[in-house]
Amino acid sequence: MAHNYEVYGTTTSGEKMEPMDQAGIQPYKIALHPDKIVGDIDGFLARVNHLVINVPPRLRKINAESYVDKMKLLHSKILQSNIQNIIFVSSTSVYGNIAHEITESTAPQPLTESGRQLLICEALFQNTVSLNTTVIRFGGLIGPGRHPVTMLSKKRGLSNGNDPINLIHLEDCIHIIQTVLEKRYWNEMFNAVYPYHPTKEEYYTQEALKRGIPAPIYASTSGENIKGIVKSRNFINKKHTFYTSIVS
Repeated sequence: MAHNYEVYGTTTSGEKMEPMDQAGIQPYKIALHPDKIVGDIDGFLARVNHLVINVPPRLRKINAESYVDKMKLLHSKILQSNIQNIIFVSSTSVYGNIAHEITESTAPQPLTESGRQLLICEALFQNTVSLNTTVIRFGGLIGPGRHPVTMLSKKRGLSNGNDPINLIHLEDCIHIIQTVLEKRYWNEMFNAVYPYHPTKEEYYTQEALKRGIPAPIYASTSGENIKGIVKSRNFINKKHTFYTSIVS
């Protein structure tokens, strides 16, 4: 909005409608389900030129629903609209536990059900010739009031302490989306991870100390397979940079 975009947004919560409206976002209450879409999805899509699909899989709940089925329904509605340009928000989780350096050309090896379904949905949109779909695979999110260390604090015996962090701040998430829109980087793939990769043990210990909270304790795992560093090669090669540090 600060760059003169007219923004329409969806929420599943009626309570969020007024705050969105007050912020200048024109709100729609829409809920995606595997077998139906509740809300004025046709009216919403009719107002939009560029669509950012940012719907997390949420497959860990007891009543988990098929993310693929939800996206197929949305996909069918998009094809009935005039929208051509899609930014599909995905995750670096699609790479699984690959041990070497990871770039956009690295073949994904998802280990989780959410990663597997994300990968299927990436392909669903990318393989639709009438759509210009750019996929952004974000690392772990840091933002105002949100930091992974608060969830890890006080935990003991954590594994993977020697793994590198692959994180990104909310401000840079918005920055890369805005860059795609402005530069018209359509039909591309971007990893979105801040280029700083200390080990999880080193990073989260320091972040906990800065906050005055108990640091997580990692188990000794000298023989473990260390996960790879995710490189945002496509974004960097286009002479762009990340601006917001993930160090407190």
